[in-house]
Amino acid sequence: MSQLPLLLEPRALAERLPLNNVLIIDQSKRETYLQHHIPAAVHLDFKRLQLGIAPTPGALPSLQQLSEVFSQLGLTAETHVIAYDDEGGGWAGRLLWVLDMIGHHHYSYLNGGIHAWLQDGLPTESGELIPTPSGYSVSQLQDGFSLTKEEILARLGQPDFAVWDARSQSEYNGEKVISARGGHIPGAVNYEWTLGMDKANGMRINELEAFRSLLSSMGLTADKDIATHCQTHHRSGYTYLVGKILGLKMKAYPGSWAEWGNDPSTPVTTGDQP
Repeated sequence: MSQLPLLLEPRALAERLPLNNVLIIDQSKRETYLQHHIPAAVHLDFKRLQLGIAPTPGALPSLQQLSEVFSQLGLTAETHVIAYDDEGGGWAGRLLWVLDMIGHHHYSYLNGGIHAWLQDGLPTESGELIPTPSGYSVSQLQDGFSLTKEEILARLGQPDFAVWDARSQSEYNGEKVISARGGHIPGAVNYEWTLGMDKANGMRINELEAFRSLLSSMGLTADKDIATHCQTHHRSGYTYLVGKILGLKMKAYPGSWAEWGNDPSTPVTTGDQP
């Protein structure tokens, strides 16, 4: 198998299929997957990689559950994962974050997912593919890919630290309140995840150098540790992914606003300014 890049274009993948020792994981809606998916792709319900319990529903489930999920998918230590979805990269990006957390770093994101694949007129399959199980075991989570609420509190205001809020502007400024309190983490900058997708180009990521320049103008630069979050670390799966593609030092805050906004002791800022 030739080396696959982190950001993989649909035609580049189609030209290589079928591939050995590659696991293509589709995180589209189930009905979308059954209707049409990339040849040999297996389906994964995003809920299986979430704790789903307050105050941190977006946190990871147990090591045992993670082991069960990836064993059922047929993952091995040598497998290269290709992730995609039907929404422009949120769930796929979160999956790649999960792989980072379990120490599996052989992966790619299919740029634009099923939307770009269909736009390019590439072949699909229908129905469900049942993977051959493996004995994958997750023994521990890796450091360096996530931050806790306490770690963020300790770093607020430091010059080598930034927070990328991937929620909507109305959630960020406090007009739309989902948790007990609305607003944002002091100093966080806001760029809603969907703004980074080119809807006219199959939901692919916006042109990378222009994206890099935009983020740099917001203070999201390569010399900083960047924590990214949304409400439950779904939308920020996309921003985590984009940051990694651009070579930024990304860390997820899986507690996200579900935790921060429901904790009366955490500082909150409202309005459109950080």
